[in-house]
This record gives sequence, structure tokens and C-alpha cells, in this order.
Amino acid sequence: MPNRPLPRQTMSNYRWMICAMLFFATTINYLDRQVLSLTWMDFIAPEFHWTNSHYGTITSLFSIFYAVGMLFAGRFVDWLDTKKGFLWAIGIWSGGACLHALCGVATEWWVGADSAEALAAVSNTAMVARIVNISVTLFIFARLVLAIGESGNFPAAIKATAEYFPKKDRALATSIFNAGATVGALAAPVTIPVIAKYWGWEAAFIIIGALGFVWMGLWTFVYKKPDRHPRVNDAELTYIQQDEQTDRIVQQTPDGEGTPKKLSFRQCFTFRQTWAFVAGKFMTDGVWWFFLFWTPAYLSSVYGLKSSDPKSQLAIFVLYAITLLAIVGGWLPSWFISRKGMNPYAGRMRAMLIFAFFPLLALLAQPLGHISYWFPVVIIGIAGAAHQAWSANIFSTVGDMFPRSAVATVTGIGGMAGGVSSFLINKSSGVLFDHAARTDMTFMGFRGIEAGYFIIFSICAVAYLIGWCIMKSLVPKYKIITVE
Repeated sequence: MPNRPLPRQTMSNYRWMICAMLFFATTINYLDRQVLSLTWMDFIAPEFHWTNSHYGTITSLFSIFYAVGMLFAGRFVDWLDTKKGFLWAIGIWSGGACLHALCGVATEWWVGADSAEALAAVSNTAMVARIVNISVTLFIFARLVLAIGESGNFPAAIKATAEYFPKKDRALATSIFNAGATVGALAAPVTIPVIAKYWGWEAAFIIIGALGFVWMGLWTFVYKKPDRHPRVNDAELTYIQQDEQTDRIVQQTPDGEGTPKKLSFRQCFTFRQTWAFVAGKFMTDGVWWFFLFWTPAYLSSVYGLKSSDPKSQLAIFVLYAITLLAIVGGWLPSWFISRKGMNPYAGRMRAMLIFAFFPLLALLAQPLGHISYWFPVVIIGIAGAAHQAWSANIFSTVGDMFPRSAVATVTGIGGMAGGVSSFLINKSSGVLFDHAARTDMTFMGFRGIEAGYFIIFSICAVAYLIGWCIMKSLVPKYKIITVE
């Protein structure tokens, strides 16, 4: 009898399990950083006598800690590799999240107060200043630990994506796991204020922080390299490694065989591709972090909606529900690549240009806010969706042009730039808002703190188009990194 061809192997899909784990890690990451923004004004500030400037100082320093952490976290993850690097990162940030809960007790002990109520009741100017200084310092330390750990999330997640997905699917995978930021932001306003209201703000930090330790237990058993994982069959491995040759920097050994060559930390800074990524992150990351950290305070100070108010919780929920539209950010460049025949970089840049126009709507947030607070809520949601779509693609440009051994390092360098921009916008926003409210400042027809928010919204609106233009000028065409 003639030999019959063997049936074609059905491809396994374990790479999507890895993507799901990255999604949950990012969800926990954003839940942890949201606890403070949803509790400070209504629960923490009255106890410690904080102002907008104090909160702005804490959030801006978190951003700078995060920025410095990103610079080294990427290199750390490349050194330890994906599995161990991720475990260290989430272990540190979960511990840092729980550490916030001790700041209240420590402040009470330091100033000799019997309870949180006693702290809040203090009226002596010198004692109030002491409470403020001690509490702010303690929270800054807790944010430092949180920032160091959280800085490892995206370098490790992008590295895992580069290991488990071919180039054409990386933006989609990144947009899916990056949606964890939106889901975390969605879950935060309906859980954190409730926990804080009934069990105290300290419980919110502990309960949310503990989720990371659960994830660590799962990651230990779930993750292995695709070529070593028993649940990744040959068909899936072939699919994952379909562009392996073009993704690798090769140097010739004396015997003529090619071996992967790693980029040094210093070398990464010599490429225009690195600086394009840095510019794109610097111009846009601060916008997202501003929306993340200040939207609850914006609704409270401008519209009188406290974070524990059901109206405020619904508004925040709707805002971040809109950002789920960012999933299009992963699909659109894939369509440009497969249907229009574009190379990965050209497809992503075309998609990013489209997404860069949507934040311009932020120019209308404050003017339309006089009609209803729902207008700025929807507009900020659309701008947030555009950011997340932009973010999924800008992260993927690193995997497109750099070898896997340098992906986390370059991601960390860009993340540092994003953290610096977040520091600048959060610190300046806190100072601006207090100044605007204190002096009853006027600007473009707006008065007081509304004028301050209009200024920041205007900056956020144009940041993406400026960032895109800088990236395009630095790297006008697709070019994979090669070393002589």
C-alpha cells in the first residue's frame, strides 16, 4: 500500500496562557498603584493634613523612583531572565504595597498620638507640620519600595512577549496584557474605596497587595521557555520562532558559526532606535499617569464627587471601561502588516499616528465639563484608550528592531524616560492646582483650580503628535539593529 502522509499536527496555544498571566500581573500592578490615588483625598489627607502639593510630591517622587528603577530593572530582568526577574519584581512591589498600611501606625507612634482621630484633630501649626512631614516621608519610602518592584513589570512582560510571540502578533499580545492596566483601573474604584470605608484605608493596601503573592505561586509553575515547555508542541514552537533569524544579532566565531551577540548597556544608547523609543515614552507616559493619579481628585475638587460616592465610582468605572477600546491598538497594525504589506515598524507607526489624534479631544474636557461632568469623563476615557493603544505599539517597536537579549534593557531605558515625564507632570500639577486655587487664577476663561486643570489637559492633548513626529524623524524607516 502507498504511504499516506502523516496528519498535520494541531498547533497548541500555550502562548495565550502566558499572555493571560501577563494580563493578571499588569492588573495587579495597576491596582496596587491606584490604592493611594483613591484613598488619599477622602481617607488619608484628613488624618495627616495633606494638601494637593503633598500628594503631588509623593506621586512625583514615585514616578522618579519608578523611572530610575526602570533603567536598571530591564537590565536586571535580562540578566536574571524572564521567570526569576518577574518573581523578584512582583515580590518586591507586593511587599511595598502592604508596607503603606504601616505608615499610619508609625506616624502615630512617632508623634505620640493615640489614634488616627487624634492626628486628625490636631490644630497646632507646628504639630500639624510635624505630622505632615513624618507621614509624607513614610509614604515616600513605601512608594519607593513599590516603584522599584513595579518597574520590573513591563520589561519582564515585553521580554516574555518577545519569547512567546512572533513579531506580527506582538502588538496584539501586548495590547491584551496591557489591558490589565484598564481592568485594574476599572476594578479599583468599585473595590478600594469600599474596603477603605468599611475596614480602613490600611486594609485596602494589605488586601490588594496580597494578590501579588498569589500570582507568584502560579507563575512558578506556569512559566518555562517555549522550547522547553512540555505544553508547547512543535507546531506552536515553529509558529513562535518563524522570524527567529531576522530577530537575532549574529557575530562570526573563528570556526565560522554564528552565535547570538548581546548588546552592552552602553551600546543600547548609541542607536537612534533607542532614542526614538525614549522620546515616545517621555512625551506620552506622563499623560497616562496624570489621568491615573489625578482623575479621582479632579472629580472631587471640581465636581464635589468623593471617591466613596457611587456617582464618582460609576464615573471612574465608565472612564476606564472606555479605555478597553485600546484592544484595537493590537489589531490595527496587524491589519496594516498582513493586508497592506507594510513592515512591522511602518504598520505600527501608521497606527500610532491615528491614535495620536484622539487625545486632542482633551482640549474640550474642561469647556464641556460645565455642561456635565460626564463630558470630561468620556473624553478622558477616549484619551486613555488612545494612550493604551499607542503604548501597545511603542512597546512592540522594541521587539521589532532589537534582539531578544536586549528587549528588557531598552524597554527599561524608555520606561525611565516615561517615569521622568510622569515626575514632571505630577509634581507641577500639584503645585499648579494649589496655586490656582489659592490665587483664584484665571486662564482662557477658567478660574481657580479649573484653570489649572485646563492647562494640564491642553499639554496632554498635543503630547502624542509631538512624540510621533520626534520618533519618525529619528527612525524614518524600519531597520533591525546590527552590530559589526
